[in-house]
Amino acid sequence: MPGDPDGGVRSVMRAIDMLDLFDERNLRYTTRELVERTGLAKTTVLRLVGTLEQRGLLWTGPDGRIAAGPGLLRWARLAHAVWQVPEAARAVMRELVADTAETVNLYVRADAVRVCVAQEEGPQRLRHVVNTGDEMVLWGGAASKVLLIGADDATLLRVAAASPYGPAHVDRLRAQVRDAGERGHAVSHGEREHGASGVAAPVFGRTGETPVAALAVGGPTARFTDAAVRGFTESVVRAARRISEIGLDPTGGAPAAPSPGEPR
Repeated sequence: MPGDPDGGVRSVMRAIDMLDLFDERNLRYTTRELVERTGLAKTTVLRLVGTLEQRGLLWTGPDGRIAAGPGLLRWARLAHAVWQVPEAARAVMRELVADTAETVNLYVRADAVRVCVAQEEGPQRLRHVVNTGDEMVLWGGAASKVLLIGADDATLLRVAAASPYGPAHVDRLRAQVRDAGERGHAVSHGEREHGASGVAAPVFGRTGETPVAALAVGGPTARFTDAAVRGFTESVVRAARRISEIGLDPTGGAPAAPSPGEPR
């Protein structure tokens, strides 16, 4: 948007990008490290850190290292409340784990990425680890193909452009998404990460037109033989249909209760 290049939306994006640097492996940073990671001027980093500290989103310790602030606890509680998956759907996911002996994840699409909103871990000691809340690419993986069913060409082009193959990948991506829509499921082997495979099926909302989520099983490719994939596919598609029947709001919450006097 027009105006001061350091103002408006640009500053918001810079602040969000800075917060996004923090994760379980990178809990604290020095100011110098933030400058190096962001590529911003030190004065800009100090200004952003100061603003985020005022809102409790960052915290500078006695040693001068910067960490996530206590204000994020409120945001975490809010996100958990909004994105909590109904227990009935959780039960279906646990049954799917029992059927496949693999980890089960539930993903939703957030613009050009997918986010894991629920997980039930499989019993195998060797498994593919995805944490709830993780953002993952949309150009690869079975769940991505499912989540892109019904997406417009502009979205597919942006997703393809973010892939290692560039915008030219859009034709292949479009074909994969179309195939997932026609088959009602998708299978992937090593697309996003070498040695990892997955099977996914769409979870539909009230309209039933486009998926609100993707239910997926994932694990080491060595366990995803042709015979195993056939069994996994039947189980995943069946479980996804059951969750669709149970009802899954795009934000994971239960339908709001009607206001007094509002028809039920």
